[in-house]
Amino acid sequence: MATTSAPESITQHEAATRAPAPGQRLISLDAFRGITIASMILVNDPGTWSAVYPPLEHAPWNGWTPTDLVFPFFLFIMGVALEFSNARRNASSQGNRSVLRHVLVRALILFALGLFLNGFPFFRLQGIRIMGVLQRIALCSLFAGLLTLKTTVKTRAIVTAGLLFGYWALMSLVPVPGYGRGHLDPEGNLAAFMDRALMSGHTWKTMWDPEGWLSTLPAIATTLMGGFAGCWLRSGATESRKVLGLAGAGVAGLLAGELWNLWFPINKNLWTSSYAVFTAGFACVLLALCYWLVEIRKWKRWTGPFLVFGSNSIAAFVLSGLVAKSWIVFKFTADGKQTTTGAYVYQHFFAPIGSPQQSSLLFALAFVLMCWLVLAVLYWRKIFIKV
Repeated sequence: MATTSAPESITQHEAATRAPAPGQRLISLDAFRGITIASMILVNDPGTWSAVYPPLEHAPWNGWTPTDLVFPFFLFIMGVALEFSNARRNASSQGNRSVLRHVLVRALILFALGLFLNGFPFFRLQGIRIMGVLQRIALCSLFAGLLTLKTTVKTRAIVTAGLLFGYWALMSLVPVPGYGRGHLDPEGNLAAFMDRALMSGHTWKTMWDPEGWLSTLPAIATTLMGGFAGCWLRSGATESRKVLGLAGAGVAGLLAGELWNLWFPINKNLWTSSYAVFTAGFACVLLALCYWLVEIRKWKRWTGPFLVFGSNSIAAFVLSGLVAKSWIVFKFTADGKQTTTGAYVYQHFFAPIGSPQQSSLLFALAFVLMCWLVLAVLYWRKIFIKV
């Protein structure tokens, strides 16, 4: 019979308890995802766009507001989750071809859902926007998923650096016809030029698209950086070291993003490399906080409402989009005037409550609550819509 010395036995036991099991879900990650989705719905659905508190608006161009953190947080979280989901599939002995098929099909479904939302409810193909939030999520999920499955962490780190520095070089050095090189304004930058060339008449704005093709490259890097955090959380490090590691990496990302901002401005619409690094650092810090609160301190009660959104995140986003577009598109006559459903609800039930900004925020909070109630029914019945 083989024997093992006591110190070695203890070390093996500690390593086994520190690393999450392949099928284990991190409540802290689901809660962070839920906070992100709730924030996304909140900032997308004010009572009126003419009265919104500044933190709930996007930065006009360069710079950032809390609203500009929401989308990259979601991609970062998706990258973390990829590490756990791939480990779970490997543990269940799914064939490599089956896993690859899942990655591809998921991306196709997400892209199709994005096109569906863009076309809803009239589906006029002429002028329909091709790209969008779900389309970018699809592309990031596809490429980050393939890289996570097929490459090592070292290779992914090289790819991430290549995407960030390569995008910086392209945007800074490649001349744009009619504008020259190094322009980072809405119309004269390389990403906008490529989107006009590839999707003329099918962009969010006439001259550019914030979720265009070229700017998806650094967004993929955002997702891969989330994957590095996932690798760290799946390691055999102690929980306290995991928190310190995440927090340290987050602070480093914030500082690096701010430094890079001097040459390549933080800009959500262009998804600049400085923006990708800065927001990934911010996400690392908040993930460390959630992990410390939930997994170490065991303070879990506060996560309940957010787990409703976090466990059905794509369904929540699609639901909010369908309802919001329905309220804008479908009109009726009230008091002799034609009005949209959303405008009627806002004017008659929220506008009288307080100042325009207060009323607009209350409308947005009520909209989040309405979506939450629908998702809560699914959550309580253990219905999770997975893509």
